[in-house]
Amino acid sequence: MFFTLYSNKLTKNMYTQFFKHHWLKSLRAPGYYKNLIVNIFMGLSVLYFLVIFVLLGFTMPKILAEAAPHLDPAYTFNGGMIFVIVLALLIRFLFQPLSTVNLQSYQVLPIKRSKLVNYLLLKPLLNPANYLTLSFAIPFAITGINPAYGIGGAFRFIIIVIFIVWFTTLFATFLKRKFGSNILGIIAFLAIIAGVVALEYFKIFSIFEMSQRVFGFLIENPIGWILVLGLSTVAFVLNKWFFAQNYYPENFDKKTAKKQVETRNFTFMERFGKIGEIISLEMKLVLRHKRTKNVLYLLPIFLFYGLLFYPESMSQSSGALMFIAIFITGAAMIMFGQWIINWDGSYFDFLMTRNIDTRTYIRANFYALLALNFMSFIITTPYFLFGTHITINHLVAFLYNVGVNTHIYLFGATFNTKRLDLSQRSAMNMQGVSYKNFLIIIPLLVVPMGLIGIFSLFDAKNIALIILALLGLGGIFFWRQLLKITEKQFLKRKYALCEGFRKKE
Repeated sequence: MFFTLYSNKLTKNMYTQFFKHHWLKSLRAPGYYKNLIVNIFMGLSVLYFLVIFVLLGFTMPKILAEAAPHLDPAYTFNGGMIFVIVLALLIRFLFQPLSTVNLQSYQVLPIKRSKLVNYLLLKPLLNPANYLTLSFAIPFAITGINPAYGIGGAFRFIIIVIFIVWFTTLFATFLKRKFGSNILGIIAFLAIIAGVVALEYFKIFSIFEMSQRVFGFLIENPIGWILVLGLSTVAFVLNKWFFAQNYYPENFDKKTAKKQVETRNFTFMERFGKIGEIISLEMKLVLRHKRTKNVLYLLPIFLFYGLLFYPESMSQSSGALMFIAIFITGAAMIMFGQWIINWDGSYFDFLMTRNIDTRTYIRANFYALLALNFMSFIITTPYFLFGTHITINHLVAFLYNVGVNTHIYLFGATFNTKRLDLSQRSAMNMQGVSYKNFLIIIPLLVVPMGLIGIFSLFDAKNIALIILALLGLGGIFFWRQLLKITEKQFLKRKYALCEGFRKKE
């Protein structure tokens, strides 16, 4: 009887019920109130960027007029719109979470498949974060578009921006669902974006001029916004087609089995005994889970981070250059090290009941961090071509990462009792994150940057570099003693970690 009444109620106001369930699920999650500090921090960050976007919207016409004096600011902006859309697609493809729902819970109810699919597709469109763009678009429409196209053009510009947000949200979602777990698909997508940029850079074909004409036509034409809405509709239909092919869980069984076959064995690690077996498990964990794989795909982007600063390195402060050097030479360790130990949370109890002593477990994680450090450092050695000062910074940063930061990460990981859900997205995801993750940044990056900055004020930068190098060498020389401290700390915290990892947020 209850089932029948509930089913009737659900079918009458389906979408309202879906969103209500999602809201209640969020409120009732154990980690909702525990993450209050992180949520407040994120809220303040959003407020900060909101103000920045509004100010940027009002000042953009002046900036564009200075950048291209021979063009109207509105025309210059139209020329860059294609690049903005391509960048938005890339960012959403890499960072945007996929909307999910527990299908099995609803499939037993008299609910049409189309309604569930529509809910999955509409939910991200209703996310307020998507419309932060309007905090820039509306001021720019007033100050930049209105003088060139009139009030009607300014209004159409705002509508077009909204529909572009819909298109990028839906199309990036389709690309991620279709190709997100396929490394070749990701490479192809990045290659297409690189091709678009290359066409403009090498002046083979002017994307800028094409974008100018297209968006000028859309803003001037009274029905131009309908064409952009059509693009959003196409993206919506593509997502519907995907779900038509992949609605039931068993559709993914072959894909899952294939991934497991590809990553089931790292036999070369077996020669290192139990430490090798644990590292092998960590490697499989990285390759089999969405959250870690996304970070793996992002890693090359961060390794090339130095290209933004090193060409103009002489104009950069010494502290900033050391920050970049530590970040680049330890990028893999920094990105994966934040999850060390607590990424084992889902099966931590099982590990603790195996014949694995604390020394073996800690050393396995230590060697994994060392390997990540060596990998990042070797890949970034071409930066040495930017000059001797960059080479010295990288060598000092490498020593500091190996001798100091690896131990900081391991010791700090014993305090993180939040279980990490590896099936979720990676970027912009605060699940499993607490204020402790932010505190560890102080010794990791802020201390060396500050030390270099202070000594540079007295023209004694080299003394700071020597201090950082000696700290790193000290950590390398006394690594066994430092690991024993971490092992004792792990033993003290082991049961607190077990209890914390059992809780699902």
